[in-house]
Amino acid sequence: MGVDKLFEVKNISFSYDDEEIFSDIGFSLDKGDVLCILGPNGTGKTTLIKCLNGLHDISSGEILIKGKNIKKLSFKEISRNIGYIPQTHTPSFPFKVIDVVVMGRAPYLALTDAPRDKEIEIALNALKTLGIEYLKDKDYTNLSGGERQMVFLARILCQQPDILILDEPTSHLDFGNQIKLLEIVDNLAKAGISVIMSSHFPDHTFLSSNKVAIMKDGGFVDFGSPDEVVNEENLRKAYSIDVKLVELEDNRKVCVPLKTNLKLDL
Repeated sequence: MGVDKLFEVKNISFSYDDEEIFSDIGFSLDKGDVLCILGPNGTGKTTLIKCLNGLHDISSGEILIKGKNIKKLSFKEISRNIGYIPQTHTPSFPFKVIDVVVMGRAPYLALTDAPRDKEIEIALNALKTLGIEYLKDKDYTNLSGGERQMVFLARILCQQPDILILDEPTSHLDFGNQIKLLEIVDNLAKAGISVIMSSHFPDHTFLSSNKVAIMKDGGFVDFGSPDEVVNEENLRKAYSIDVKLVELEDNRKVCVPLKTNLKLDL
């Protein structure tokens, strides 16, 4: 018998109120893979992300985690395997940062269990891994958007998942913190964690991904390595603008959108 893939998506589709949002999506991930899903607004990226972590029930197809169908797993079992960060997460109560991060241990505790020393140690290590241990005693509600994003990532790392699913994780970060987060993703992948993330920035694929999918009109129009998929033709098809790929001295590519010369009749 063959060894089960860490994560397999087999020809899935999803419909909402009889409207098909996407169809025939399929891919697999091994340990340490980073998949970046690119595509314009409204193409179904966020809906797909929510299907991949079990928040939405797919209409057809299968999602397998270590060979087990996600529909047959409890929420706690899914949470032990998959960590999820949505686009936005608004804090409701002024918990200390360390308390927010410790909440990531919930999949391993009974409802009435109090966090043990082990949970506190795991939480502190997660903060150290991300270089934000200095925030541990601050109120989560008083942090900047970028700091909250990093704390939430620390909370997810506390789950000790094999797979991270990130919905546009850099969308609320400044230029510098975008790069720092992508470097963290790269380091997590090197440590064996697999990552799926959506993004509006094709450049990001060259910084941290080994797999890329371009999504448009409810499906993947291309899938493969960044060098194979992120090219001027595919980007033109996806975003309906001309794009120039420029290679830097370190052999990394960047994507430069060209002006459309749009004229407004004012």
